[in-house]
Amino acid sequence: MTYMQPQGAEPAHPPLSDVIERNIQNQVRLRVETVSHRTFQERMADAITTFSGNMSFVYLHALWFGLWVLLNNNQIRKMISSYVGENKLFESLYLSGKLELELNPQGTLAERIRAGGAGIPAFYTKTGVGTVVAEGKPTEVFDGETYVRETWLKADLAVVKAWKGDHEGNLIYRKTARNFNPNMATAAKVTIAEVEELVPNGTLDPDQIHTPGIFVNRILEGKDYAKRIEFRTVRPRADKENP
Repeated sequence: MTYMQPQGAEPAHPPLSDVIERNIQNQVRLRVETVSHRTFQERMADAITTFSGNMSFVYLHALWFGLWVLLNNNQIRKMISSYVGENKLFESLYLSGKLELELNPQGTLAERIRAGGAGIPAFYTKTGVGTVVAEGKPTEVFDGETYVRETWLKADLAVVKAWKGDHEGNLIYRKTARNFNPNMATAAKVTIAEVEELVPNGTLDPDQIHTPGIFVNRILEGKDYAKRIEFRTVRPRADKENP
């Protein structure tokens, strides 16, 4: 386990979202400086495959964030996701044949990741049977019902966010952070975890740990979190006289 702590006079690490943003910007800068003369086919040869709940694009203060930045620079070859709507760039690249898409029902996506971490190459589900999701995939009948076979998902790198963690990499998540993070932490060759609070070893109740430290390779403590949202939707305050 390696704790990624600040060095010298540098401020404490920003939230992992910002750490990843910096890495994304560096990847874009490197690509622009070194391969801008290459053809589209040559540039896509070393592009990456990502899987995420969505394309995670945010436009804030005239800046783009998230995977959109890599997508815009032709650095994503394939996207495995459960939701890709409202992203015009994604739509344009996909319809023009410049981006591969593997669309999954969200529960299937989560289970494929869990299967990757558990060492289960394939499983069967009813979700998607009779739709484009099942096209080209084997099916089997169990107890008179048709099921489609799905395969595991494994990654070279996983980035997860937890509430608390210790120096051994044991993690506790809060609320909906448990939807994907615990599974993703087990399904990658290298897992980087950011925690809101890094505590001494032995502090966490073993019965409350969601991800054992054996699955985590790097851990850091973030601060000064910025909650970037794609669309802010609010309801007008009700009239006190006419609720």
